[in-house]
Amino acid sequence: MVRHDQDDPYLVVAADKGTATFSDTANAISEDKGFWLGDAFASGGSAGYDHKKMGITARGAWEAVKRHFREMDRDIQKEPFTACGVGDMSGDVFGNGMLLSKATKLVAAFDHRDIFLDPNPDPSVTWDERKRMFDLGRSSWQDYNKELISEGGGIYPRSSKSIPLSIQVQKMLGLNKAKASPQEVMTAILKMKADLLWFGGIGTYIRASDESNIEVGDRGNDSIRITAAEVGAKVIGEGANLGITQKARIEFSRAGGRCNSDAIDNSAGVNSSDMEVNIKIALGAAVKKGTLTTPDRNVLLADMTDEVAQLVLRNNYLQTLAISLCDRRGLEDLGYQVRMMRQLESQDLLDRAVEDLPDDATIEEREKAGQHLSRPELGVLLAYAKLTLHDELLESSVPDDAYLAKELYRYFPKEMADTYSQEIESHRLRREIIATMLANSIINRGGPAFLTRIIDQTGASVADVARAFAVVRDAFGLTQLNEEIDRLDNTISGDLQLELYTLVQDLVLGMVIWFLRNVSFEDGLEAAINRFRDTVKRLSPRLETFLSEGRAEMLKAETNRLVEAGVPIMIAARIARLIGEMVIPDIVLVSEKANRDVDEVAASYFRVAEHFKFGAIEELAREFVIRDYYDGLALDRSRSILANALRDLAAQALEDEKGFDGWLERNAGKAERTQQATSEILEKNLSVSKFSVAAGMLAELAN
Repeated sequence: MVRHDQDDPYLVVAADKGTATFSDTANAISEDKGFWLGDAFASGGSAGYDHKKMGITARGAWEAVKRHFREMDRDIQKEPFTACGVGDMSGDVFGNGMLLSKATKLVAAFDHRDIFLDPNPDPSVTWDERKRMFDLGRSSWQDYNKELISEGGGIYPRSSKSIPLSIQVQKMLGLNKAKASPQEVMTAILKMKADLLWFGGIGTYIRASDESNIEVGDRGNDSIRITAAEVGAKVIGEGANLGITQKARIEFSRAGGRCNSDAIDNSAGVNSSDMEVNIKIALGAAVKKGTLTTPDRNVLLADMTDEVAQLVLRNNYLQTLAISLCDRRGLEDLGYQVRMMRQLESQDLLDRAVEDLPDDATIEEREKAGQHLSRPELGVLLAYAKLTLHDELLESSVPDDAYLAKELYRYFPKEMADTYSQEIESHRLRREIIATMLANSIINRGGPAFLTRIIDQTGASVADVARAFAVVRDAFGLTQLNEEIDRLDNTISGDLQLELYTLVQDLVLGMVIWFLRNVSFEDGLEAAINRFRDTVKRLSPRLETFLSEGRAEMLKAETNRLVEAGVPIMIAARIARLIGEMVIPDIVLVSEKANRDVDEVAASYFRVAEHFKFGAIEELAREFVIRDYYDGLALDRSRSILANALRDLAAQALEDEKGFDGWLERNAGKAERTQQATSEILEKNLSVSKFSVAAGMLAELAN
């Protein structure tokens, strides 16, 4: 055997449908051969996490489905919605999925045996019946209590020569005939108008308009397959693999439908297997030391099932949020995404054709039409961003920073953290887990092209970008803030919630660049975080006391706008202050250099900013719609020059005995000319070049 791949930390065998009983056999062989993973070799065995019992794959995909509807201002856990799909209640993904909301109105479904039609189901009654069938274990649609099916519905074998269509079913399926072949009915189910099309069975049922059935490679379903343009559902959820081709997903998404890809939707199963293995590695060390017996370990594994599920589902929640935020930014990120793809191609890490990503010519056409990458395409970039960042972090010293040990503990259930902290700390895959956690956090919060964007703007190394991200996240307490926004699910509009996340992301993008340009991480991450965190906490709640009356009113108005839209007052006030918080690190630097109290520095800083209209200039910069990649870089550079100028002017004002008034007296002529010139530049038709000139003039004044 010739192996061309490099060493892997471990190989996880995840048993597939019909082979789950082999997990114990595989683990027994692993233990018999003395393999270091022992019974962690194959996941989902009798001493492990059974995917079907946990319903983890379906639950992960349901997080994606809930997000689609939430962003359409619909709460499918409470508001009845129609669903159709492929699968039956004995199936892991379909069965679990159709039990995840008691508001589900399952109107039509089919599997390899039967076709189920229920035009007007009662959600509560039919949920109970689906649960009964799921608990049977080996049920089929024929086991469904036909007395509970609404008028005009029925259950029909796929082997039937024809299926009678009631008026109700004709209306539901859009088939204007009294009877139809099973193939016609199944095709109609795939095409029907419904809120959700849920895939839980095996097979590929939707292709792109420009794809052939031969290209799809699933001959068994050629007769019923439809094109993406024919889909009538608003949302597609892919609990199963390959229910729809990637090209079809892209077409459906670009036409206004909501979907991700199967890799994004059903990642929870693989994630759960990974977590099971890493937990067993840690607990295996305790068993070897004699501090834990194997039976007690198995009890602990079972006790942690719910928390393991929550940790896994959190990833589904955050990954789909990352795609939504990237989708919301649209063309703003496109230039960086193209750069990212080119970089990966140059390293032989990406083949756009294989991944169905657009080439440069196609992107140029889309850009001219005002179109950006679709959600399925962004999902591919998200995966590549995480994988490549993880690998680069492993090659750096970042996972060895003592402060990042907390990432290791965040990975495992809390029940393990106290009792088995030593085993976690000395985990054989400690660095890999830290790198995974940090890479996920960076890309989930920054977006797929985050690294490309930051490196292009700063020239920093990947390792330093990761360090800067960790410092910004923790110095500004963004984990807690994001979690507070999470808790607003279905209580405010989906668009407003995304706006709140975007404002936090804006701070991350701006502050990571600032820290890379102004702060050294030589003394470790904790020292850098502590240097700024206390001042952020101290100044942020009192920002309006340093602002002019006009600026304070604007801050109050923004807070009120958010409160009136349903955002709790404390969160609204914090979000409104984020723009102001972005200058606090500058205040810290001036305070350290001048050896003055931060309150005194803040007063001087905001006085200078108000006089020279720095706030107005910065607001205009944020309003720019940047489509050109180099315009984006030029604007960023000008904003950096502007920030440095303000910092220098504030420091100079502090040095004068009379403060800023004294500085103005000494520099009256030049200050007045600069103020007048910048005001004229900023009056109308502001461009990136005009903004750059204004920033340059203020920098000259500071010098």
